[in-house]
Amino acid sequence: MAEVQVSESASAKDATLLTLSILVLTGGIVAFYWYDDLALPWRILMVVAGLAAAGGLVWFSRYGREFWQFALAARTELRKVVWPDREDTVKTTIVIFVFVSIMAVFFWFLDLLLAWLTRLMTGTT
Repeated sequence: MAEVQVSESASAKDATLLTLSILVLTGGIVAFYWYDDLALPWRILMVVAGLAAAGGLVWFSRYGREFWQFALAARTELRKVVWPDREDTVKTTIVIFVFVSIMAVFFWFLDLLLAWLTRLMTGTT
């Protein structure tokens, strides 16, 4: 299992980078609506550019480094997963479909019964 590290609090540099990234992302979104006379692909490009610039700013903060370490640890853990073979997958899928079908029929009959009881108790036909 991957080792979990407890990190220190954020520095002023990290807080500044996060604030700038939020402002840049917000600027990209505002530009999308501000320049509504431009073609849609250009406006989408503004949002994507704002997102990329914000991601780049976050990348250089402590949070970006921690995220990269998390992604590497998740990749390592993913390699440890034992995936089922095709036969097990097909059997499990069949069991799920059968169970869902049985439950659908059960709830359909339950709905009919409750509707019949409601009509009986209210005197409607």
